[in-house]
Amino acid sequence: MPAQSAGLLPYRVGDGRILEVLVVHPGGPFWAGKDDGAWSIAKGEYSSGEDPEEAASREFAEELGRKPPAGVRIDLGELRQPSGKTVRVWAVAGDVDVEDFVSNTFDLEWPPHSGETTSFPEIDRAAWISAATARRKLLKGQVGFVDRLVTRLRDSPAGDFSEGT
Repeated sequence: MPAQSAGLLPYRVGDGRILEVLVVHPGGPFWAGKDDGAWSIAKGEYSSGEDPEEAASREFAEELGRKPPAGVRIDLGELRQPSGKTVRVWAVAGDVDVEDFVSNTFDLEWPPHSGETTSFPEIDRAAWISAATARRKLLKGQVGFVDRLVTRLRDSPAGDFSEGT
C-alpha cells in the first residue's frame, strides 16, 4: 500500500482581499537551494487505522510548533503524488503567526559518507503567500489543493477575493 499523508492548509483573505495560504519549505541540505516547486502544505504520514484529520493536526503542530487554527475545516480530498503517495488535505480559515516557529528535526548523515550525523529542521521556512504564488511555489502534486480551495471558496459567501499575482 502506498504511503499516506495528511495535512492542513490554513487560509485567510489578506490586504486587498487577496486569498493567502500558509505553506512551508522543507529543511535539510537537499532543499536548501530550491524555491519554486519545492514548498509544501504542512503534512505528514499517518498509519492505517489512524484518523487522517487528527494526523493532519498533529503534523501541523510538529512542523510549526503551533496549534492549528480552530475553524471549520474544508475537506479538499486526496491527490496521488508523483511518488505514488496519497495526500489528503483539509483547509481551515485562520491566522497563524509564522515568525519564530519551531519545527521538529530529523537526523541525516551529512556530508554524505562522512560518518557524521547532523540534525536539520523538518521545516526551515513558513510563509503566507497568495493563491497565485502558491501554484508556482508548491510541489506540483499539491497545486490541485489550492485549485480545490479556490473553487470551494468561490461558491461560498467568502468568495469575494482575488488570487493575487
